[in-house]
Amino acid sequence: MNIAEFSIRRRVATLALTFALIVGGLAAYFSMGRLEDPEFTIKEAQIITAYPGATAREVAEEVTDKLESAIQQMGQVKRVNSVSRPGMSIITVSIKDKYGRDKLPQVWNELRHKVGDAAPSLPPGAATPVVYDDYGDVYGIFFAVTADGYSYKELKDYVDWLRKEMLLVPDVAKVTIWGAQPEAVYVEISRSRLRSMGVSVTSIYNALSQRNLVTNAGNVAVGPEYIRISPSGGITSVEDLGNLFITDVSTGKLVYLKDVARIVRGYVEPEQKLMRQNGKVSLGVGISLASGGNIVELGKRVMDKLAELDGDTPAGMIIDPVYFQPDYVTRAVDGFAVSLLEAIVIVIGVLMLTMGLRSGLLIGGVLLITVCGSFIFMKLMGIQLQRVSLGALIIALGMLVDNAIVVTEGMLVRIQKGENRIRAAAEVVRQCVWPLLGATVIAVMAFAAIGLSEDNTGEFCGSLFWVLLISLMLSWMTAITLTPVLCEMFIKGGSEVKDPYGGKAFTLYRGLLARCLRFRWLTVGVMIGLLGASVWGFRFVDQSFFPASTQPQFFIDMWKPEGTDIRVTDREMALLEQRLLQDDRVEFVSAFVGGGAPRFMLVYTPEKDYANYAQCIVTVKDYREIPAVMADYREYVQAHFPEAFFKFKMVRLGPGRDDPVEVRFSGPDPDVLRGLSAQAQDIMRAHPDTQGVRDNWRQMIKVLRPVLSEAAAQRAGVDRKDIASALEMAFSGTRVGVYREGDALLPIIARPPAEERLEVARMADVQVWSPALKTMIPLNQVVSAFRTDMEEGILQSRNRKFTVTAACEPSTGLASALREELRPALEAMPLPPGYRMEWGGEYEDSSDAQKGLAASIPATFAIMVLITVLLFNALRQPLIIWLTVPLGIIGVTTGLLSTGQPFGFMALLGFLSLTGMLIKNAIVLLDEIRVQMDEGREAYHAVLEASVSRMRPVLMAAGTTVLGMLPLLSDAFFIAMAVTIMAGLTFASILTLVVVPVLYAIFFRVREVT
Repeated sequence: MNIAEFSIRRRVATLALTFALIVGGLAAYFSMGRLEDPEFTIKEAQIITAYPGATAREVAEEVTDKLESAIQQMGQVKRVNSVSRPGMSIITVSIKDKYGRDKLPQVWNELRHKVGDAAPSLPPGAATPVVYDDYGDVYGIFFAVTADGYSYKELKDYVDWLRKEMLLVPDVAKVTIWGAQPEAVYVEISRSRLRSMGVSVTSIYNALSQRNLVTNAGNVAVGPEYIRISPSGGITSVEDLGNLFITDVSTGKLVYLKDVARIVRGYVEPEQKLMRQNGKVSLGVGISLASGGNIVELGKRVMDKLAELDGDTPAGMIIDPVYFQPDYVTRAVDGFAVSLLEAIVIVIGVLMLTMGLRSGLLIGGVLLITVCGSFIFMKLMGIQLQRVSLGALIIALGMLVDNAIVVTEGMLVRIQKGENRIRAAAEVVRQCVWPLLGATVIAVMAFAAIGLSEDNTGEFCGSLFWVLLISLMLSWMTAITLTPVLCEMFIKGGSEVKDPYGGKAFTLYRGLLARCLRFRWLTVGVMIGLLGASVWGFRFVDQSFFPASTQPQFFIDMWKPEGTDIRVTDREMALLEQRLLQDDRVEFVSAFVGGGAPRFMLVYTPEKDYANYAQCIVTVKDYREIPAVMADYREYVQAHFPEAFFKFKMVRLGPGRDDPVEVRFSGPDPDVLRGLSAQAQDIMRAHPDTQGVRDNWRQMIKVLRPVLSEAAAQRAGVDRKDIASALEMAFSGTRVGVYREGDALLPIIARPPAEERLEVARMADVQVWSPALKTMIPLNQVVSAFRTDMEEGILQSRNRKFTVTAACEPSTGLASALREELRPALEAMPLPPGYRMEWGGEYEDSSDAQKGLAASIPATFAIMVLITVLLFNALRQPLIIWLTVPLGIIGVTTGLLSTGQPFGFMALLGFLSLTGMLIKNAIVLLDEIRVQMDEGREAYHAVLEASVSRMRPVLMAAGTTVLGMLPLLSDAFFIAMAVTIMAGLTFASILTLVVVPVLYAIFFRVREVT
């Protein structure tokens, strides 16, 4: 008794398990987590170190290089990128792909130890390095809060309260506030009063720095108690600062601070970051999902919480969504669910038309049960409903019915011949159980490369493999258990049919195959010719990585010249915002000045903080209008903001980067690298199809350099530090202490009052304290000249080598085609010794993803070859099977060229999966030849009749797979993959029905029998 007969004889148990699959599958579907796109781990951390007063070169050599040297000792590090700016070092550490999410906390802990060990070697004046390992956190719910009629402080206080309330919502991991201006206490010291009072600035600094410190006065034993001692005299309000006594050590005078200074509370100037929503000042509130949470459910909880807080929200406080991922997820999952249902209906319709109403409904029922069962195992494995997992089910639909078709076809023929139903089921399953298992495993293994790939792309698309593994293996189980039960119950017997393959289609195919067998070498020659033509034609297929999203948002990045005041950047961005808000195609505009928005979606990479940078997130009413809107505003910004560089970006689907074409130059001398970058940019600009040409070092910046007169300074007792402190106070203000207010620490900043603050033209009049003369003296007495120099504003490194990246994008067409056209000229550039050039951009991303696949392809293909050998216990049949695989290229080339789709990463996955489908068809056909010969049929007729008997299953399997993918043609992410599989499988399945029998006849020297 085999498994089919066992299932039939225990029909009640089989049907009960089937019912459990249906109910469990539906329950799993409605309880599964939902995402718009699959998750992938951002394996990066940032180390930020302040080094005030240092040039970019000093930061690079004295801070960045020392930290990088320590970091690169870690074996887990894949790459280290750094940005060295005046006064700031930012290092980004990328971890090797093989370290998954569960191992990253340990890696970050080791990184902290390495950075901590290197910190003592940093120069005096450098701050303690700070490691940010939450760089990859995603704030999928992102609000902008505006406040009409309220002060900025009232807005900030409300947002702080809102943050605390949101942290109480279940499944909220973090709540971040973007654009908040740090408060400060300004002590505006009048120079004229200082001179009249005879008090030095140093005395004020000392008093402010010491007065509000937390100090320990010890404890005292009082009877049985041990009581803490805490002296009074701390500052409890900003007004208390004015009552602070200032004692000048040199004169002994004692005066109130309020007599020589005005104390005010305000915000740090200039602003560091600014945000506006539809032109109104706002603060951003980002909410991230806790691990294992459901973003859709979190969205409902957050909205319920906002409704609950509505009564406590002041009138005029408006909360607008910048990005609300739960809505996008719901639309995406619902859309894919509809596509899945459409595909199921299409597949069942094809089955009913080709196999009859009863058989079609039977196989369609098995298909639905298999899909329901798949949801159960997907939930158990933690696979969420998202673009790739649901797309994988659509791709699998045609293959899911393959096994059921073979079993149903075999039982149908035997039952129509009058054979006993149970015996028919047992015999059919006995003959095909292992070939079907082998073919199914091979189909699964064709997708294994992406499931085993360790890079971001593999993680992003990995659910494709796991869903196919679950569903295809479940389809094999239902084919050998449930399908025989349903066939035994519902397929009707009939009068014995002499030739079940006597129909017109079978007759035409039999005749065609007979001719091909007769002219077998001519047939092989034609196939080789078609294959050669398709390989040649493949050169004309465009290449890409991942397509752009259909999300109704795009980004406008604005870069003013390096060194621009953030207030100038803000004014110009405000002008662009107003123009956008007047456009009827635009729904709303969110602007960020001074840095990129928080990471509100996984594929969005926030820009670092720069005063000359601003970004607009433009949400349009219809995503199909985005190209036209972007084209219009490209012309507008070129005409109205000629000094600024603008980059327009659509939302990506999958991992990638902003610049699709990049070329990197590395070497020891920044000046030489700037020259190489300029040459590369000239080559890019000379091409008629480029736009957005730039490099990541941007412009040199101006620096004002007072030249110290050594002799005069020595006589006055003034050194470089004294001059720097005086200039800082005169123009920017000097941080001299901390004001404590609850859990907040506000910096105390000393500066002159507004009427005494100097402009650059009066820099020589800045007063500096002379210890030798015991009075304030003008700066021009110790400075011989003021010089304006140019210096590096940004120095970027990659793996401890200075590296500049020149980049551009195509104005039309694909980046791969533009790169190929630029490549000869760029690679012909002469490089000095010690310098090297590398390609980045989409080319590097695609190459890395393909390397991830290539690492696992040999093992998976070796398993596939081994399975074919084990199935036939021979070598010639596997060789025949693998010789048919290249035939898929014929259809793939034809399909991609005719539709204009590029051969990207998803198309590559489609081609790999096509391999498994072709092998599966060939296995079924060759196994039937073996069965026919085992039954005593002569070799030629066995080949002919086996091919005829397998024609319907092969064509039906191909037809259901091809037509079931029709809904994917409307999805930007899957269209290239769908075209690859549909066209490749259509051509290859037809050719397989001819080529496999012909090759079998050649390899086994089968002679024609008349």
